[in-house]
Amino acid sequence: MSNSASANRTVLGFWIYLMTDCVLFATLFATFAVMRGSTNGGADGAQLFDLPYVMVETLLLLTSSFVCGLAMIALQRGKKDTVIQLLFITFVLGAVFVGLEVNEFHKLAAEGNGWARSGFLSSYFTLVATHGLHICVGLLWLSVLAWQIMRKGLGGNTPKRLTLFSMFWHFLDVIWIFIFSVVYLWGGLV
Repeated sequence: MSNSASANRTVLGFWIYLMTDCVLFATLFATFAVMRGSTNGGADGAQLFDLPYVMVETLLLLTSSFVCGLAMIALQRGKKDTVIQLLFITFVLGAVFVGLEVNEFHKLAAEGNGWARSGFLSSYFTLVATHGLHICVGLLWLSVLAWQIMRKGLGGNTPKRLTLFSMFWHFLDVIWIFIFSVVYLWGGLV
């Protein structure tokens, strides 16, 4: 089997993985939609969510996706140092996003609005934390990729690996746009 055929199979396999993640997130979104009104007498999204704070999170993640796209352009141009710098910026933006998300969770829990308070909060924490866990996995993956690029350069399997990472990172941005729209806007304004 040629390298091209192997790379195509790998990319196809990764697309299949992303579609299974779509099913996972679709299930979590459906659960949130059903549980949105199950507050158990507690606060709802309109009372809990700080939309300007979440907008900052959103802008950080969208910017990280843009920078990741710039890293792919630098990869195509063979600019190793630029790729590493852009991956570092992507990492920092993603890590700050996770930090803000953890801070948001901590604040909600400290106010007595933890995951066990109501069905609404259980579905909220499960959906948003699952996305956050995916971001953490992406950050680990990104760290390994950057280390490999520093050691071995941009040859070999690096373009394929970076392409797969980029697909994953952009996928997580799309999921976050849905979370922002469905959870925070729909759940926080209605």
